[in-house]
Amino acid sequence: MPHDSADQGGPAMRVLRVTTAVALCLGLVGFAAGTDAQQCPKGKLRLYTSWPMQGAMLPEGTGMKNGVDLAVSEVNGLVAGFCLEVVNLDDASPQTGKWDGAVEAENANKAVGDPLALVYIGTYNSGAAKVSIPITNRAHMAQVTPANTYPGLTKKRGAAPGEPEIYRPGGFVNYFRPIPADDIQGAVAAKWAKRLGAKKVFVLNDQELYGKGIADVFEATAKKIGLPVVANEGIDWKQPDQKPVLTKIRASGADLVYMGGVIETGAQVIIRQMKEVGLVAPRTRFMGPDGLLEEELLKGATCDAVLATDMRITFAGLPFEKMRGVGAKTYETYKSKYGKEPTSYALYAAEGGRVIVDAIKRAAPQIEKAKDVTEKREALRKAIASTKNFEGINGKWSFDENGDVDYDTMSGFKAVKADGPIGCKFQFETILE
Repeated sequence: MPHDSADQGGPAMRVLRVTTAVALCLGLVGFAAGTDAQQCPKGKLRLYTSWPMQGAMLPEGTGMKNGVDLAVSEVNGLVAGFCLEVVNLDDASPQTGKWDGAVEAENANKAVGDPLALVYIGTYNSGAAKVSIPITNRAHMAQVTPANTYPGLTKKRGAAPGEPEIYRPGGFVNYFRPIPADDIQGAVAAKWAKRLGAKKVFVLNDQELYGKGIADVFEATAKKIGLPVVANEGIDWKQPDQKPVLTKIRASGADLVYMGGVIETGAQVIIRQMKEVGLVAPRTRFMGPDGLLEEELLKGATCDAVLATDMRITFAGLPFEKMRGVGAKTYETYKSKYGKEPTSYALYAAEGGRVIVDAIKRAAPQIEKAKDVTEKREALRKAIASTKNFEGINGKWSFDENGDVDYDTMSGFKAVKADGPIGCKFQFETILE
């Protein structure tokens, strides 16, 4: 999924930002108490994370951090004689609370400049990944995302000219995602919309990489399957009033609004004001992608509005409660460890962490023999790339030659009334194909 949203900041932001670059030593009690030589016979390896840890993204950022911590704690912070240390970085600007390209570049450079760092886990926003992938690629450092779904980061289908090669200055794949991309999600959303009875769609996008990308895929598929699209219009999400575009939607006679975006880029305002101007079911419904599958959206848009617009959201993967095997066990472990439901991408962060742990085990002899940090990183990159038949939360999968997973399970959610402080929730409705 996701995702993008932010102004690009300059040097002032880099100076002013508050970072959460706190190294979390996850060997826990024994790791802290003993000497490094006893506990870490082969030394330390660092895993860097980078995504927003403030504003509307704080709950999801914390969830993904918890997911990585869960994966590391499962091996007690020790793999093949190496101690694992997680360093969490925030790629949001304190001015906007959203991801920032200058901050993301600084984070990636900090990771590649650390001689103990072998892998970069991030980003959340696809636009941020465009910034960091070339930096990690030049350093032979593997980058694993729990959440980016913009297709052009890894493949030609649904990509802009020059993608994905422009992110691979070294000529090799170093970026991996254990989650299906939007070229699949946007297409199944259009088919679902038609199945739900939509006759005419007005597509909106936030003009960001993820939002525009998935909106374009939705539009192309809709046209292919005979579902008319009135327009695919970019909104200025910084404006608190979206009624001019909603007036246009009402005049068009569209019975579905599909919006490509994330929670920080105007969806709350669009949904809330749809209700205010009478764009409600059965006359007009709302649908969006997994960048909107966040409790913060329900709070910001209000339950009255999400229920009135009969809101549907697509998601890459199975809902947690439908997972079996490893997925079901991970879901229960997360809830018991953290005392709360996982956020949308928390378990994908755990999956990414486990993939890294598994690859370190397999690459340990090469890492140990390597004469410098580049060789160590290259050994781990190759091991991650060769991940096959991995027992994951959505079943068994392998990475393909692009660093993508070879499964395409999708699910559809509906906003429904619920007990609790918010008053509504996302409820699983159907598997999408």
